[in-house]
Amino acid sequence: MSDRPSPDPFPANLGQLCSYHPSIAEACRKLGFNRQQFNKYLGGTSRPSRHNMRRICDFFGVTESEMLLEPERFAELVSLRRRPLENGPLREPLRHLEALYRESGSLDRYHGFYYRYFYSFGYPGQIIKSLVQIFGHQGLTYWKNIEVTRSRDGHSDVSKYLGAALLLAERILVIEYETMLRNSVTQVMLFPSYSSRIDQLIGVQTGGPVRRGRKPAASRVLLEFIGREVDLRRALAGADIFEESEIEPRIRALIGNAIPEGDYVLEVDEV
Repeated sequence: MSDRPSPDPFPANLGQLCSYHPSIAEACRKLGFNRQQFNKYLGGTSRPSRHNMRRICDFFGVTESEMLLEPERFAELVSLRRRPLENGPLREPLRHLEALYRESGSLDRYHGFYYRYFYSFGYPGQIIKSLVQIFGHQGLTYWKNIEVTRSRDGHSDVSKYLGAALLLAERILVIEYETMLRNSVTQVMLFPSYSSRIDQLIGVQTGGPVRRGRKPAASRVLLEFIGREVDLRRALAGADIFEESEIEPRIRALIGNAIPEGDYVLEVDEV
């Protein structure tokens, strides 16, 4: 009987999680980790601190105890979580979504492309400007959001979100999810525009971004209409994360998250 200790499963399990990303470098950037230090985790020469372990687990949607499972068992667990559900188990929850769609008003006039502005949940004081498309398919309305973060060294991180949009109780309701890891869901509620020309939509969004750990967050959000059809490459070139001073004061005024004295909840006024 061998007295040799079992190998640490953490490096293999971390590598398994990284395999769902286009590259380890991209996973590092999204986590906000130094690549050299991350390589030590992957190589088994160093273990994350308790704080960094929590960040890793929150980002990949696993628990610390799961990260210490035998690699074969861990790979099976992760694979099961990412496997599409069969139609049978989905029939009941989809019935409720269908009921909401039946009550939804038409969103055809809102189809097109928008820049979406909001204060970043993960980078305090900075403003994210992403590209949103609202579009129809087979009588239903869908939402696509692309966030681009460009670093000084020339790297770009791209996050894609897909979702559904409904018009209920004179409000536009959107539920989106991040398509890579599928561990982040955001709800957006916007005031519809009843003017003849749609320039902007204002509202509130909630979510649980990975850079905040598990803490939910809420912010005001602005959608600025840029056209029914656009040059996608040119439109995406305008998407990035910006310092406050780089964004127009009128936009900053609409997305500021200060709660006035005497108020107790974050809300917006129609514009």
